[in-house]
Amino acid sequence: MILIAMGVSGAGKSRIGEMLAERLSCSYTDGDAFHSAANKEKMHQGIPLTDDDRWPWLRTIRAAIEEKQRAGETAVFTCSSLKRSYRDVLRGNDADVRFVYLKGSFDVLHERLKSRTGHFFDPSLLQSQLDTLEEPGPDEAIEVSIELTPEQIVDHVMQKIGVVQQH
Repeated sequence: MILIAMGVSGAGKSRIGEMLAERLSCSYTDGDAFHSAANKEKMHQGIPLTDDDRWPWLRTIRAAIEEKQRAGETAVFTCSSLKRSYRDVLRGNDADVRFVYLKGSFDVLHERLKSRTGHFFDPSLLQSQLDTLEEPGPDEAIEVSIELTPEQIVDHVMQKIGVVQQH
């Protein structure tokens, strides 16, 4: 199984992805690591990425997903996955690729971004990401509110994927 924590910047993808990987005793890969230097620089300067910027990035993440699948490994990835077409690339035809949509309001997301340090994303791009976002339906993702604690979010996801653990 491959889980992809998705949502706009500030939703908590990295934190939740790391926690899910820990609970599942599997690897965690942050999709941001696959961005080109040019993409990171654009975002740092407050310039929204275009589809042309995103397609190579998404294909690189998909290749990493396929590598984990070939090895028979469970893995957790993070990727904003803003549009259904992006999620289609990441999912391929694989039923074992599941998205976890971390949903939050502009105000909560903006507060989180303002307090974040050491990240290349310019908080002014939040509205651009929200405008681009095509929210996944229940057929596509497990939706979880970011107003829950990280532990509650992970518990909810574990329940939805059918993993019962004691902690």
